[in-house]
Amino acid sequence: MTNIASGQTLRSDLKLISDLIPPSSRVLDIGCGDGALLSFLAENKNIDARGIELSQEGVNACVAKGLSVIQGNADTDLIDYPSNAFDYVVLSQTLQATHNPKEILTTLVRIGKNAIVSFVNFGHWRTRLSLMLRGRVPVPEKNGFNWYDNPDIHLCTILDFVDLCGNLGVKIDIGLSLDRNSRVRHIKSRSHTANLKGEQAIFLLSPDAS
Repeated sequence: MTNIASGQTLRSDLKLISDLIPPSSRVLDIGCGDGALLSFLAENKNIDARGIELSQEGVNACVAKGLSVIQGNADTDLIDYPSNAFDYVVLSQTLQATHNPKEILTTLVRIGKNAIVSFVNFGHWRTRLSLMLRGRVPVPEKNGFNWYDNPDIHLCTILDFVDLCGNLGVKIDIGLSLDRNSRVRHIKSRSHTANLKGEQAIFLLSPDAS
């Protein structure tokens, strides 16, 4: 984890996301939580930082940091954004909680010249082993919810996401997987190894110009 000015730490996945964003970019972070990523980017890369967050608590935390964040819902509040409004649109650990991931992904690469999407990989070997041996729906450590109150309603694997991008004509420029020890692996197209070993996945996407 990386230390940030507030004394908090930047999660390993957010640090990887920040490394993908050049200085002075226009960035929209959808589901920005307490604004940790936006704050880091604003302080270290001089970006034009904007955010959308569903929870009022998260919005309050962002505003307290001086961030430009509004309360909104990824499922309903992105349609009015103009095309190419941002250099980078970030959707971190949020895709699985949306009602229509397919539409969301299409919108991301429309309103952003680039999109960065991260999610917990449901194809990780610990998840498979837990389901096979315990016979219970695995509870990802990243959110700690039970199956009945989990906001993640569209769990997917790395292979699922790669297939969806292919079906939508979305170009995968960079794919990274991250394990619990913060080891990073590059994801090759339809990599079964990454799908098995990566607890989290991060993808840099762009519209397919072909």
